[in-house]
Amino acid sequence: MTPAAVPPGTTRTTNAFSWRFVTPLFTGSAINAINTSLIATALVPIAAAVHVSVGRTAVLVSALYLACAIAQPLGGKLAEEFGPRRVFLAGILVVLAGGTVGGLGQDLTALVVARVLIGVGSSAVYPSAMLLIRRRAEATGLDAPPGGVLGGLMIAGAATSALGLPMGGMLVDAWGWRTTFFINLPFALLALAMAYFWIPSDSPVAPVAPVGGSRTLRELATRLDVMGIVGFAGAIAALLVFLRGLPHPDWLVLVLAAAIGAGLVWWELRASRPFFDVRLLGKNPALTRTYLRFAVASLCVYTVLYGLTQWLQAGRNLSSEAAGLLLLPMSALSALLARPISQRNLVRMPLIVAAVSCLAASAGVLALTASTPTVWIVIITLVFGITLGTTISANQTALYTQAGAGEIGTAAGLFRTFGFLGSIASSALISVVFHAQVSDHRLHLIALIMVIVSVLGLILVITDRTVMTRARV
Repeated sequence: MTPAAVPPGTTRTTNAFSWRFVTPLFTGSAINAINTSLIATALVPIAAAVHVSVGRTAVLVSALYLACAIAQPLGGKLAEEFGPRRVFLAGILVVLAGGTVGGLGQDLTALVVARVLIGVGSSAVYPSAMLLIRRRAEATGLDAPPGGVLGGLMIAGAATSALGLPMGGMLVDAWGWRTTFFINLPFALLALAMAYFWIPSDSPVAPVAPVGGSRTLRELATRLDVMGIVGFAGAIAALLVFLRGLPHPDWLVLVLAAAIGAGLVWWELRASRPFFDVRLLGKNPALTRTYLRFAVASLCVYTVLYGLTQWLQAGRNLSSEAAGLLLLPMSALSALLARPISQRNLVRMPLIVAAVSCLAASAGVLALTASTPTVWIVIITLVFGITLGTTISANQTALYTQAGAGEIGTAAGLFRTFGFLGSIASSALISVVFHAQVSDHRLHLIALIMVIVSVLGLILVITDRTVMTRARV
């Protein structure tokens, strides 16, 4: 049997992706996902400890989002250039530094630096893991995506995000807010040790991009597209500042974001090795639609993750820990769904299910009131769990086949960046609607916006001929 004829799930797939190879990838990917929500329950005690208002501690959430949105594609670019194992290990070391700085920090500035370090370091893991998986699959002659491995990576890198809320609540209640930083140390040390001993070293000359060799700084800057990185970071930062300022918009900042974005497009169209490949998005509309679908789904899921949590605490007087625990079934269901979908490399049906379930659950939020039985709240979040499990697994499989081997690292990083843009948009939506008070009426307004966004997501799916004509890849 030739390599191309070997179906996924055979013995060679199992041997190529042994538990030693995939375990450090899964462990490292979980660090980023958990940290996106881990800090939420610690904001109030942090504010008291460093003597600032609770509102000012929101920068700890924004700092991680901004760092991740920028560092995800950067991590992929560096992995393509210097080797995914090297970048993976370097990212974990940065996470260790961030956890230490945050755990020992005495003021808000130190904690912001720690969150940025954790965001940058953990963001290097997912795109590096995708590149490692792609190269291993090609080296063993696997044409089809290794669905079981991608499913495990998805579960570790996204479905675990809901664990941060109850975990943060338990850590803060038991040992104080500093543990939300220190908890990164054992996970990072474990991932570092496993990756060092179990992931093979990068080749001196990698299959996709050369690693090592003598290069001038100018050549290196050109290969990495430093100007493109700076422009991308500036545009994302300005956009985040504008969104975080709502409902009191600073239009000058929005104009600045648009100007930097236009300059970025101009530069990238002329760059020989663009960081943000605008031409690729134009030439590969299927990949662009995958990014947009993921951003739309992320907006709705993160709005539930944070908006519904705030409403449960303010409208139903639940503790942070209890509100977080109510969302655990959502995370568990998404993980249960993701693996079989990924193993079968399914795309069309999961995306349709994701769009329909997102619309149905958003409509369900319209019916929630302070007197709604808890069981109905859990049911609605479970429907969102269906959305989360199906959309991430199917879109990740689509990404794996739509991006070429030479840009899978950067493409995977941009995939996660679009997810963070959706979460940033959800944060802005919650901030605007819940600015004055948290009430049933304002929750219903958020739900109405989610319904509209879900309809757009459904249209994105059913009008995509690439998706509607392929059941699996």
